[in-house]
Amino acid sequence: MTQDRLSAGGREIPVRRVHTLVVGSGAAALAAADRPHQFGVTDLAVVTEDLAGGTSRNTGSDKQTYYKLATASKTPDSPYQMAEALYSGGAMHGDLALVESVLSVEAFHHLLSIGVPFPRNRYGGVVGYKTDHDPKDRGTSIGPYTSRSMVEHLLAEVRRRGIRIHDGHEVVSLVVDGGRAMGALAMDKSRLKEEDYGLVFFMADNVVFGVGGPGGLYEASVYPPVHDGAVGLALEAGAEAVNLTESQYGLASVAFRWNVSGTYQQVIPRYISADPEGGDEKEFLRPFFGSLGEMCSAVFLKGYQWPFDPRKIARGGSSLVDILVYRERVLLGRRVFMDFRRNPGGEGEEFRFQDLSEEARVYLEKSGALFGLPIDRLLKMNPLAVELYASNGIDLRREPLEIAVAAQHNNGGLAGDIWWESTNIRRLFPVGEVNGSHGVYRPGGSALNSGQVGALRAAWKISQAYRDRDLDFRDFAGPAERVAGRILALVGRLLEEGEGAPQDRYRREFQSRMTRTGAHIRSREKVQAALEEARRQASDFPRTRVKGRDELPAALRNRHLVLAHAAYLSAIQAYLEAGGGSRGSCLVMDPAGTEVHPKLEKEWRFKPEAEEFRDRLLVTRLVGGAGGRGEGGRGEGGGASGPDDTPGGGPVFSHSFIPRRPIPDEDFWFENVWRDHVEKKYSRERV
Repeated sequence: MTQDRLSAGGREIPVRRVHTLVVGSGAAALAAADRPHQFGVTDLAVVTEDLAGGTSRNTGSDKQTYYKLATASKTPDSPYQMAEALYSGGAMHGDLALVESVLSVEAFHHLLSIGVPFPRNRYGGVVGYKTDHDPKDRGTSIGPYTSRSMVEHLLAEVRRRGIRIHDGHEVVSLVVDGGRAMGALAMDKSRLKEEDYGLVFFMADNVVFGVGGPGGLYEASVYPPVHDGAVGLALEAGAEAVNLTESQYGLASVAFRWNVSGTYQQVIPRYISADPEGGDEKEFLRPFFGSLGEMCSAVFLKGYQWPFDPRKIARGGSSLVDILVYRERVLLGRRVFMDFRRNPGGEGEEFRFQDLSEEARVYLEKSGALFGLPIDRLLKMNPLAVELYASNGIDLRREPLEIAVAAQHNNGGLAGDIWWESTNIRRLFPVGEVNGSHGVYRPGGSALNSGQVGALRAAWKISQAYRDRDLDFRDFAGPAERVAGRILALVGRLLEEGEGAPQDRYRREFQSRMTRTGAHIRSREKVQAALEEARRQASDFPRTRVKGRDELPAALRNRHLVLAHAAYLSAIQAYLEAGGGSRGSCLVMDPAGTEVHPKLEKEWRFKPEAEEFRDRLLVTRLVGGAGGRGEGGRGEGGGASGPDDTPGGGPVFSHSFIPRRPIPDEDFWFENVWRDHVEKKYSRERV
């Protein structure tokens, strides 16, 4: 790495040159640093705001799943069968599904080779189990901390290879010009008091963008508090996004953010609500189910069917539980808890195992847990699940667990081709959750596989097609100086005495808006009103206040988060206006729609899925406002809705629906593939 300097706003800003810059420190980002080095690209640098932060290191579930091709099962499997499972979820390109399936074994075995301890049988096979939306036994797990173990081992590999890590560096802008990524501007948080506010450029021939999902957008969130995401930085630079409408929401604990899926539900805890002070306790689920056994069976199914799914509402389905939890918390203003200290039942009804569905009863019987209280069953089936909360100050043996329906994962994100290169910004590679490859429904655990496959594909493309250094400092200087000038002017304004909102209140406003209108319960009218508010708030950011230089990184994070939340709401509005209905993990409310449940208020009616949208993807792009017009992109299809022209200023987005590409059905003749491989033909494609 070499270093130069640039002048901007009367300040000298250092420039560090590197061949490939990796932004982020999660499992996908670290793999994206490890794999190019493995292929001979050694001038690499990782830049991250917090090496110990991020979702991969700080989140999980009772049994966090990694999804891959089944390699140790009696049931036959093939890459095309796995691709079909991914593709069948809707709104996912078939060639991406095939890449993720074909390379799942190679990506997974790399993790095994660096010591990630996935469980093996006596013959060395990594056995699997069925996860949600999975027709085969493709899931595997280390336990609650699968992704954490991946991060720890990948970080050790990055350090073993001597790859530079710039910790404590907040990336505040990407440098993009002429449809090409050139690097990033970061703020070194250890140098905030210096004249240049700690700003530093990273000039790079290639930028791998592994910043995770949009955790900072929601009030009710199971993303760890240390993770906010940074998709807004790429949106501001003009990168195309896809399927921003598609996120997953599910039940999660509140005091300590954790998914309460799997065993937490399969032991059938008691669901109770209370007033804000903790009084007036009641079991609120029971009136909406035909019997206690039916209610308990639905709770059991939440273990398998943890993400909220509008298809699982009817006839006492498991997702009715999510709606009732939301109703108690958001509409009735009560607190909701899972209580493992008592079996469900009251008012003369007794909990009995024989009243459970056969699926629930047989599962508990085979697990040796057809006895006792929920806490007894949890200790029998998954004692680590109890220890996890105990290590975070919550004793499930003695107290109930407060929960909410929370944002958990973004299936949409930045649009990438089959090499995980941005569809309209060359040399920019979104990998991991920030890449919107997943479609509407995805098998549980496929995100971890997608991140590793994406890192591998980006590494191949960089090492084969983009190995040469072709970015001249003179070409970088102009765009970089313009970026620095805008940031310096904004920093100066933030530090002035003003009357705008402080940063914490400013953030709470857009987080509350997203949870109220852009999460799992949506309506066209409320989203439209929320979008107008979002655009106004985004345009108001320069008038916000900071308490001093120490608050600048958080303020500049709010800058790209508020832009991102406007983009998400704009995409949701475009989908609803086009006639889209309930699907994935969201319920679209409609007064003329289908009744959710006869005992719910009359407002609880929803619009069913419009199945034709399964064959389309929604592309979103910033076209004006919030830092200027994005870079030019490539058109990929019709159905354009045009720019979002909501009045009031703020960012403006365009939206278009494009057809999804089918799963490829090519016959590859070995001699032809061999020739194309030698000539590195495929890695030079733009697909």
